[in-house]
Amino acid sequence: MKVGRTSSFRDAHLAAIVDHSSDAIVSKDLDGNVLSWNVAAERLFGIPASEMIGQSIRRIIPADRQDEEDRILARVRSGELVPKFETMRLRADGAEIPVAITVSPIRDELGHIIGASKIANDLREQASLRTELLRSQRQFKALANNIPQLAWMATSDARVFWYNQRWYDFTGTTPENTQGWGWHEILHPDHAQRVIDSIGDTWSKGEPWEGTYPLRGADGEYRWFLSRAQPVHDEKGDLLFWCGTNTDITEERETNERIRLLMNEVNHRARNILATIQAIVHRTVGEADPALTEALVRRITALAANQDLLTKSNWSGATVDAICRSQMLHVVDPSDGRVEFDGPEGLMLKPTAAEALGLAIHELATNAMKYGALSSETGKVSLRWDIVETEGKQRLDIEWRESGGPPVSRPDHKGFGTAIITRNPEMALRGKVTLDYAPEGVVCRVTTTDKVFSDGASAGSQTEGQRAAATG
Repeated sequence: MKVGRTSSFRDAHLAAIVDHSSDAIVSKDLDGNVLSWNVAAERLFGIPASEMIGQSIRRIIPADRQDEEDRILARVRSGELVPKFETMRLRADGAEIPVAITVSPIRDELGHIIGASKIANDLREQASLRTELLRSQRQFKALANNIPQLAWMATSDARVFWYNQRWYDFTGTTPENTQGWGWHEILHPDHAQRVIDSIGDTWSKGEPWEGTYPLRGADGEYRWFLSRAQPVHDEKGDLLFWCGTNTDITEERETNERIRLLMNEVNHRARNILATIQAIVHRTVGEADPALTEALVRRITALAANQDLLTKSNWSGATVDAICRSQMLHVVDPSDGRVEFDGPEGLMLKPTAAEALGLAIHELATNAMKYGALSSETGKVSLRWDIVETEGKQRLDIEWRESGGPPVSRPDHKGFGTAIITRNPEMALRGKVTLDYAPEGVVCRVTTTDKVFSDGASAGSQTEGQRAAATG
């Protein structure tokens, strides 16, 4: 009785496992007729057990795969286990579904093979994911190979493990000789160590990287590229790899170099014209009106100083700090400590705004030397500027403040100098200018009301790529 109870329990236990399995479990005799068909098989194939038991398993095998069943039965009869393989089977509605099948022989008490047990795993979800993955891979490949840049991916220690086709087309290299650190070989030798050191320093911090350098093409010629790399992190923030691109900027650099040479030539000729105008002023007005001569000459000098700054930036603009220091340099030695500069560097103004601000600073400095704080040994000038956020917009605030000089009084009339200090900046900077002749010292404040920063430079500094493209 004990043996019987154990056997019954075991049979019930196995039956429960089969019935509650998420995999389709089917048994068949050696002719392929179904002997058992569990609940999971009913769900997978859409055929109830009552319709399949006693029927041939070939009902769920597509017509073009019938020989597959012949091979399975032959291997079962020989006592082989058929390892898991992927194939297609039919549902009740005739639709083909992907499955993974494992087949093993069933033996009786004497060890004779009397049938086969088959386990079928539903692969529809995996097949869908695989299809989506393949589609994504094709899309990525198409995108990566059709962008104009050379694209690549690298490990955290700068070993490249993937390039797009444009890389191979340009360099003439193969995957075998440029994997890992093979890309070092096509770097221009004069720039190789600089680039390698720069990458190592930046990538060790996990920060985005940018650099410019020449790469050797398949024809042996070097061309300049702007390279950028972005770190890719997992959901925990750990660095996975780097994605990078190389953009050919050779023609842009050459164009900018030609523009720079032309601008230098224009600047040279313009300075010659300004020098000629100065000579004409001296000869025409001369000693007849020394004050007028001086005023004209110094304003022409201020224009020339502004032009020098703008020419150096290809007329993209000039920074506030450079404008202030350049104009003060023509009036007083800033190193003597009488002029204090305080403000962020790199705030690039548009050319028109830069010219107006430069002339205004020059006029204020000249007046300070003649009548204000800089006319005495104890006087000082404080020049401050900063960015202020107002209603979601960036505005520039500049203050000129004199102190320690002789008492100040308001002038009897407003001349051309006052117009240069107030009206010109108001128009060019689209702002408001207040000029206060306080007894302790002149105070002038400029507050912009519109965007006066040069495009892409309001944050203060150009990227390495912009500088490279601009300077050649």
